[in-house]
Amino acid sequence: METPYYLIEEARMLPTLERIRYVQERSGARCLLALKCFSAWCAFDFMRGFFAGTTSSSLYEARLGREEFGGETHGYSVAYDASEIDEVVRLCDKVIFNSVGQLERHRARARGVSLGLRLNPEVGHSRHELAHPALRYSRLGVRAEQLPSDIGDHIDGAMIHVNCDNDDFASFCEQLTQIEARFGALLSRLTWLSLGGGVAFTSPGYPLDAFCERLRSFAAEHSLQLYLEPGEAAVTNSTTLVVRVLDIVHNEVPTLIVDAGVEPHLLDVLTYDYTPELEGAVALERSDDAALRRPHAYRVCGRTCLAGDLFGHYRFEGPVRVGQELRFPDAGAYSMVKNNFFNGLRMPAIHHRDLSGRLRLARRSSYEAFRAALS
Repeated sequence: METPYYLIEEARMLPTLERIRYVQERSGARCLLALKCFSAWCAFDFMRGFFAGTTSSSLYEARLGREEFGGETHGYSVAYDASEIDEVVRLCDKVIFNSVGQLERHRARARGVSLGLRLNPEVGHSRHELAHPALRYSRLGVRAEQLPSDIGDHIDGAMIHVNCDNDDFASFCEQLTQIEARFGALLSRLTWLSLGGGVAFTSPGYPLDAFCERLRSFAAEHSLQLYLEPGEAAVTNSTTLVVRVLDIVHNEVPTLIVDAGVEPHLLDVLTYDYTPELEGAVALERSDDAALRRPHAYRVCGRTCLAGDLFGHYRFEGPVRVGQELRFPDAGAYSMVKNNFFNGLRMPAIHHRDLSGRLRLARRSSYEAFRAALS
């Protein structure tokens, strides 16, 4: 197949989806696919059976969820424009506002759907400040002391999304304790609560049974229908980005130039400054110059003009040649949804392999797509 391309494989996705189904069955919580993380609708027919529906961060995502996925459609935005509200209400079962001001401005036009408000408990978990939803000055959600006394008369539910890559069950439990302390009186008036995404409960070794019990007891104590919004937790290790070596350049150390770029095709590597897993190679610390001078060690870089277009430093099992394919096996989350045409590079194609092994081309990029994205 012509590189670069993403390969989505249902067999590799299945283990995490089965964990999601297990959590729903054991805890009573409903799971919604977070489209901001993964919106490759070629896989929706397979994924649909493991989720109650989708959650969105914009009008377009809400429409995609309603039309291509089905089930419950939750709509949230940091700020809705007045021109969007009528369509959002038409598409969604639940509409969640980010601020009291947004709720007050738009609730009259949102009659007929269940309304919610994003809350900020001022606690959270993230390894990166950039992705921490509850840091000081956060614009995401309303703090307890900012809530009007009659807020329970105007909303049915709430969303509290304060995690990013949180694999610490004790941290999650402490968050629930803090949520009860800050919002206990309001919780008793609500019918549903979304705990958002960013909880890595599908990771191997995560204490699923204890997690389910904590969710079940929390829901029972407050008479709430709970929701979880897995994104990365749903698609970890499901999708491979396949690239090809176009050139090898030498400037003290060898550098592989591949037919993709970090900024247009795997943006989170640049945003969060990490080295993605690469099949058949061991990732090296970028600061370890000595390791980079050992046999079969290479810098792997993209072909954009960005000087820092670097996937990472790796040691391979043997020498790498021009024309060789390289495979990044965990490239499903926050990759395709962030693709762009920087430098006019061709978007990677998207291939989809179902459980039976049947392979199909879901999307191929073109010059026409590049031109249409411009003016």
